[in-house]
Amino acid sequence: MTFSVAVAGASGYAGGELLRLLSGHPQFEVRTVTGHSSAGSPLIEHQPQLRSLAHLVLQETTPAVLDGHDLVFFALPHGASGDLTAKLGDVRLAIDCGADHRLRDSADWAAFYGGEHHGHWAYGVPELPVLGEDGERRKQREALRGATRIAAPGCNASTVALSLAPGVAAGVIEPVDLVSVLAVGPSGAGKAAKTHLLGAELMGTANPYAVGGTHRHIPEIAQALRDAGAAQQPTISFTPVLVPMSRGILATSTARLVPGVTADEVRKAWEEAYADEPFVHVLPAGSFPRTADTLGANTCLMGLAVDEAAGRVVVVAALDNLAKGTAGAAIQSANIALGLDETLGLSVDGVAP
Repeated sequence: MTFSVAVAGASGYAGGELLRLLSGHPQFEVRTVTGHSSAGSPLIEHQPQLRSLAHLVLQETTPAVLDGHDLVFFALPHGASGDLTAKLGDVRLAIDCGADHRLRDSADWAAFYGGEHHGHWAYGVPELPVLGEDGERRKQREALRGATRIAAPGCNASTVALSLAPGVAAGVIEPVDLVSVLAVGPSGAGKAAKTHLLGAELMGTANPYAVGGTHRHIPEIAQALRDAGAAQQPTISFTPVLVPMSRGILATSTARLVPGVTADEVRKAWEEAYADEPFVHVLPAGSFPRTADTLGANTCLMGLAVDEAAGRVVVVAALDNLAKGTAGAAIQSANIALGLDETLGLSVDGVAP
């Protein structure tokens, strides 16, 4: 069976990565691409790497254009998709790669984004441990099976949540006093021209931003850790740093160990959480990932260690912010929702050198 696909926001970085992965999917056929100021121009002018989709022309982003497709992927800035998705009619599955449907709490939305809160959709990180209302432990993918509306994650948020959720779920780390520092590529900020993202401003330097608890992914991380079974309200000091690589995230997260927990129990928690996962891999003891090993792949690689002197676990996770962090997570979630093989159209192999 072939599913018809539309991609809204196809001229941006996230839209381009969606299209790159979708072009190789055996059961998804991209029929429609839309843009804003780019409407009316050939897709290939904006995404010259997508030779297999050179026949497509960008259309206006309206409900009328998007309706009638089996799947619609939204790759729009926050605040731009909520009104559109509310007006969709004949669409089997909509997946929002923006922030508009990630948060349950309207107060969190108001504090970190502002404007109208458009409600919460099933969260598109299948591997996350979840503690159900019935007290049973499961994975987030169970909420994605048969879903018709899915919120793809924030790339930083999913990296940190995947890093820490196994420890919270297993009760081996405290959910408070969490610290995460991330080296991130500027493609996560989108394609719009901004002075601080120019090559001349980025080359040869590292630039922290959203320091002091202001980053919009913080409530998303806390929400995921609560779902994993955090008995207390999670608290995290989260600091992203722009570095001169076009794509990728390297997140170093630390957490206080629960008293009496051993290093073997820590490793067991993470290894058991991701033992059967095709895309999240825990590296052997003493090994830590590089962002280069994940480029273009739908993988999250992580290494962990116990700092005995500090009484903390250290988790280092790497992923491609545009692939596993955004587009890959969206397609993986779509596969699950439609009852397809979860790995269809997605690779664990990165691009090197």
